[in-house]
Amino acid sequence: MSLEVGFYGIAALLLLLLLRVPVAIALMTVSFGGIAVLLGVTPALGILQNTPYSFVSSWTLSAVPMFLLMGFVAFHAGLTGGLFEAAKVLLKRIPGGLAISSIFACSGFAAVSGSSLACAAAMGRIAIPEMVKAGYRPSFACGSIAAGGTIGALIPPSILMIVYGVFAETSITQVFMGGIAIGVLTAIGYSIVVLLTCWLRPDIVPRATIGSEETSLRNAIVGVWPALVLILIVFGGLFSGIFTATEGGAVGALGAIVISAVTGRLTRKVAYDSLLETLMTAASLFIIGIGAAMFTRFLGITGLSSFIASTVGGSDIGYFQMMLIIVVIYFILGMFMEPFGALLITLPVFLPLLEAADVSLIWFGVLVVKLLEIGMITPPVGLNVFVIRNVASDYASVTQIFRGVTTFLLADFVVVAIAIIFPQIVMLLPNALK
Repeated sequence: MSLEVGFYGIAALLLLLLLRVPVAIALMTVSFGGIAVLLGVTPALGILQNTPYSFVSSWTLSAVPMFLLMGFVAFHAGLTGGLFEAAKVLLKRIPGGLAISSIFACSGFAAVSGSSLACAAAMGRIAIPEMVKAGYRPSFACGSIAAGGTIGALIPPSILMIVYGVFAETSITQVFMGGIAIGVLTAIGYSIVVLLTCWLRPDIVPRATIGSEETSLRNAIVGVWPALVLILIVFGGLFSGIFTATEGGAVGALGAIVISAVTGRLTRKVAYDSLLETLMTAASLFIIGIGAAMFTRFLGITGLSSFIASTVGGSDIGYFQMMLIIVVIYFILGMFMEPFGALLITLPVFLPLLEAADVSLIWFGVLVVKLLEIGMITPPVGLNVFVIRNVASDYASVTQIFRGVTTFLLADFVVVAIAIIFPQIVMLLPNALK
């Protein structure tokens, strides 16, 4: 009976999501209804009453609003504005240098943001007009920034990785370190796509390098120092062990505020916009997390999680077969759902399965964030694509931008394959700093 209720619960959840019910409401409704059927209305009300506090009171989760605040202050105060200019100076002699510069600038922005959408929006406003002016096909220029924005959730600090670490009860700092490898691999993969396109299709990406009249190295360094100082503070403290990932959020937020004040960029509007967006984003994440925590309790009561784990453990399914199934599931979910909803719906089912198969949860956390970020540029609900459409509406339509990210998606799947076949690449830094 309990297993049947579990399966019916998953089916009901999928139905509600197909009907476009908000993820948090769908999770809470199915969990409450399922627990009421199994244990009664009173225990279900008790879980509904206690779960929000028990989830939100987690000390580790306090890093989420802090890292969000750091990213929004850096964004609104323009602390990352010099990253693109600095990358241009360093890469000006490389064909396709503008697109590659924007990709590496996205990587730099990722180190002070943790948000894919903010990364795409910030770099899109700066880089797309310059690329189009230099002769890049608009769809490719927009596609490169939409794809580059996904690095925002891969290189730490990553909000997705924090939420994953809380639910998987694993070290967030180690997941962060694994994210560096996958983020760098992604940036390299995207750069190779640009170089190949420049070589094979000069009508899309011009072969001419950036002219010598561009920003000097000295001016580039002056423009990029606020972001570099903030990155050094956060990364230096995290990887030297001075503070934990949770404490790093508060240090990073304070650092962003102080640097903005020192540079004269901390206006009343910057402070207001940063606080408002932090509160709104954190609230939306937390309510989805509360729903996911209830859904985890529901699946635990039904025994479905243990059943799936024991079934997989007793079957002949291999590592690569299991990974292929997981990749396909996340790819499909990414086409229709935003990353946090897809992550928190699937973790209660996948975590027991992975533990039974003796798969490293640190490695899987990095992989799943990469898979979720692929969903940010896949049709029909590729959120990064719509963000780029909003900031570059004069250059390309949504359809053209989706066409522009196609080759970058191929690079993404190559990176995923490398991570699955050679997991030691992802685990190199986490293992070295244990």
